[in-house]
Parts: sequence; C-alpha cells; structure tokens
Amino acid sequence: MIQQKEFPILEFDDDPNPIIDPFKLIKKQDVSEHCVLCFFGETLTAFLDEHGHATVSRFKAESHSFPIYEVDYKGRKVILLQAYVGAPGAAAQIEELSALGCRKFIACGGCGVLQKDIAVGNLIIPTSAVRDEGASYHYLPPSREVVGNPRAIQVIEETLREHKLPFIKGKTWTTDAFYRETPAKVQLRKDEGCITVEMETATYMAVAQYRQVEFGQILYAGDSLAGEEWDNRDWMSRSDIRELLLRLSIEACLRL
Repeated sequence: MIQQKEFPILEFDDDPNPIIDPFKLIKKQDVSEHCVLCFFGETLTAFLDEHGHATVSRFKAESHSFPIYEVDYKGRKVILLQAYVGAPGAAAQIEELSALGCRKFIACGGCGVLQKDIAVGNLIIPTSAVRDEGASYHYLPPSREVVGNPRAIQVIEETLREHKLPFIKGKTWTTDAFYRETPAKVQLRKDEGCITVEMETATYMAVAQYRQVEFGQILYAGDSLAGEEWDNRDWMSRSDIRELLLRLSIEACLRL
C-alpha cells in the first residue's frame, strides 16, 4: 500500500509488475544487444545510406513512428534509432528496446551549457544528473540526483582518448520545461555543480538502473545559458560534430 505524500511525484512504488508491461507486450528478438539512440535525424539518415541495415521493429507513439534498425558496422551489428525528445519518450524507448533484447545503450545528442568557457562542439560525458523532470521518480526512489553507470563512463572516456579528442565530464541538469529555465533556476543549478542542461539524461540513467541495463551518453555543447541572455550559437548547424558523435557513440557502445 502506497502512502499518500504531500506531492504526488514523491509517491514512489517499487512494484515490479505494472499494468502495462513492455516485456509482456513486445516479443524479444534475436537482435544485437548494443543500441545507440541518436537525436540527429539528418545524421542518422546519412549514416544509414552508407551502411547495410534492416528494419527490425518500430518505436510507435501517437505523434511519431521511428524505425528501429539493425546496422552492419565494421563487421558487427548494432541497433540504431532516432531518440525521442523529452523524459517520457526517453523512458519508453529504453523500456521497449530492453524488452526487444537490447542491454547496452549509448545516447548521443546536444545540450545547453551553463559555463561560458564551454565552446560549441565540446564533447561532454554526463556523470550524474539533477532530477528536475518527472519520469525518473517512477523508476527510482526520490533523490536529488542520479549517478551514471561507471563502466559506461569509463568506456566512453577510453573511446574518446583513443581518438585523441578532448572532453569534459560533469553533472547535468535534466528538465522537462526549457521555457522555464529562469535566471534564478539556472544559477541554482550552476551553484550545485551542473555544467549542462538537457531533457533526458536523468530519466535514461534511472530507467537503465531499474531495468539493470548499461547506459552511457555523449553530448556536444550547443546553445548557452551562461550569460544574461540566451545564445543559440547556431549549434544545430554543426553537421560535422553530429556525424562524428554518432560514430563515436557506436564505437563506445560496441565496447560495452
């Protein structure tokens, strides 16, 4: 029996038997256990044009239907699909992909930065996330932060070092409401050590822990909230960084 709390978000239930269970709805397939979630649709399309692949399933939502591909990459198989923006979709994708047969995940995407010295395109490995979204509270007991998977973080570090690429490690702020990133809220997050802001990491980490799968993430620095005004920095035009990030993510995922 769950006790009612002052706020519903704190009413965590550890019952492992939900009424809607993806592991009962989705048939496990003989697919690669390695999966990369890529937020860059145009980069994903270009990559698929260059590599043999097959559609093994679909991630379906009311507003989107994303093909789930199994790709041949340097003699190995990896699952690849476009990542859903926002915490609920992020949770559903890890859930359904785990039911499909995936066990090792890397996500690649962009993020806002909270420090002026983080330039556009800098690579960032999230090590923990402030849980300022909603989905993670349904997978882990309430806490201020969730910590990333140490092995996944290490594997990503090793991959980037082998390519002689500089990177930053740090805490990220996961929020559901990018139009409510107020100056006071940004300063609060900076004061507690956050260097970036995005919309999925805390959820990814929480669901991965709940499902006992491995998850890591590589972000690249995009827009900036470090100054008095928002600076877009034309971050979404960096096709070179996006293509590199996808390939790095696949390499790291295949090492897990």
